[in-house]
Amino acid sequence: MSTLSQILEHKIIAIIRGANPADVIKIAYALYAGGIRILEITMNSAQPLTVIKELIDKFGSRMIIGAGTVLDVDSAKKAVAAGASFILSPIVDIEVIKIAKNLGVVNIPGAYTATEIYYAYKNGADIVKVFPATSPSYLKDIAGPLPQIPLLPTGGVTLENIKDFKNAGAVGFGIGSALVNTKQEVTPEYLSKLTAKAQAFVQAVNL
Repeated sequence: MSTLSQILEHKIIAIIRGANPADVIKIAYALYAGGIRILEITMNSAQPLTVIKELIDKFGSRMIIGAGTVLDVDSAKKAVAAGASFILSPIVDIEVIKIAKNLGVVNIPGAYTATEIYYAYKNGADIVKVFPATSPSYLKDIAGPLPQIPLLPTGGVTLENIKDFKNAGAVGFGIGSALVNTKQEVTPEYLSKLTAKAQAFVQAVNL
């Protein structure tokens, strides 16, 4: 199954930003136990390329690992060389979209207005990250005139509103601190709660 197909099937991309590199594998195992199958490591985290490689070594094909906060071509190339299967950005950069396509990975640029979202899609975005995801009603307003564009709200999706975002037309969800709070100490209790939270998100999406 292709990376794009798996993103569309599993829907939830868990975003790990700013975690201690030594903790990421433990966090990933806790998320996996809760049903998460797609991870994004942001490029503005510590040692992101090393972390991506380690995750791929540990999980192989069991999880899809991608890079987030990719702002330029050089970062995209490095992320893909490390093994990233998809590239996520908070912005639309046409050169990043092009290099992702050339390298054969899924590209998900970030946009907000209807014009930005359409521009990203017209220029080759596989999915467009709606960022910030201010509300399900806003996503519904965008999806109305642009039903052909797959939308992935990020930055505002919570356990309380994820079903509303799905009903508004989202094909997937980028979830950061609402799922993985990297400011908390990574203890066995934290990891247990993380698994339970992941299960709750997965269940909410699949109901």
